[in-house]
Amino acid sequence: MAHQALYRTHRPQKFSEVAGQEQVTKPLEEAARSGAIGHAYLFAGSRGLGKTSVARIFAREINKGRFDESDVSEIDAASNNSVEDIRALAEGVYTLPFGSTYKVYILDEVHMLSKAAWNAFLKTLEEPPGHAVFILATTELEKVPETVQSRCQVFEFKKPSRAALAEVVAGVAKKEGYALDADAAELVAMLAEGSYRDALSVLQKVLAGAEGKNLSREAVEAATGAPKRELVHALVAALAAGEKGKALAAVEEAARSGADLRLFLELLFEALRSTLLIRYAPDLRASLQSELGADESAALETFAKGGGITHDTLLAFLTAADRIRYAPIPALPLELAVLELFPDLKM
Repeated sequence: MAHQALYRTHRPQKFSEVAGQEQVTKPLEEAARSGAIGHAYLFAGSRGLGKTSVARIFAREINKGRFDESDVSEIDAASNNSVEDIRALAEGVYTLPFGSTYKVYILDEVHMLSKAAWNAFLKTLEEPPGHAVFILATTELEKVPETVQSRCQVFEFKKPSRAALAEVVAGVAKKEGYALDADAAELVAMLAEGSYRDALSVLQKVLAGAEGKNLSREAVEAATGAPKRELVHALVAALAAGEKGKALAAVEEAARSGADLRLFLELLFEALRSTLLIRYAPDLRASLQSELGADESAALETFAKGGGITHDTLLAFLTAADRIRYAPIPALPLELAVLELFPDLKM
């Protein structure tokens, strides 16, 4: 039998288990406690932030002791977006709940409804029966008509910080019986691009290939195909020393390794930024060491001692990041950045 996905296994079941969305959970928790229940809510935010999970928790909380799962309907508006689908929903709204106080309708990806479907839905949204609560979820708030937004209580979910996401990842790994190094959790968080669900999907891939219970950054790199830290350090070391030839060789080595050069660039930005912070903001060294790990921190301390890495270094590679999406050869923008930084140095 297939194992259940981690993001399903560790889906929050209570408001207190929802990470990083207090601006949403606190008002909803208070509304459920006081009984001041609105008839329509709109949850907005990018994918994987817990919109549907919070909707399910809210559905249980507002029904308190009288709750029947059959009184919660989850509808994928991306595939049920026609006027006929909405009319069928509207007809069912007036049926009384089976065993709950409220019937709750959760419409996911609601921005996908057709114009005719929105028009059909508006009347139901304006004058719903007292036992009906609608929770609309969207990743594209700007596509939800203003006439609908004005009839809902709107809650915006925010992306977690890298540190917060890494903490969640490490916590789930611990529950699964694994110890995840700090810099390994940091890499998983970066790969997830601000999504709790994607972070747990990446972690699941790492756990599937784990050979032991202690997981290092190298284990994450091996499982995900992320560029090895040594490749990034080779380029940073060459930049710090002002060695154009070695910097170009480091870019070539990263390209030949099959690394995703966009991700390589992101890791490079992290290293360059941290190097500059270590040099110019010594008060941050302790927090950076905690965030980066002892090995990474020690390496960047060495790079920071020279003067080769400056704000111009960051600017050159920021330009490379803009160019890489259109480049016929992905390594070319990085090579140009190196050449622009050291135009007159000998090979």
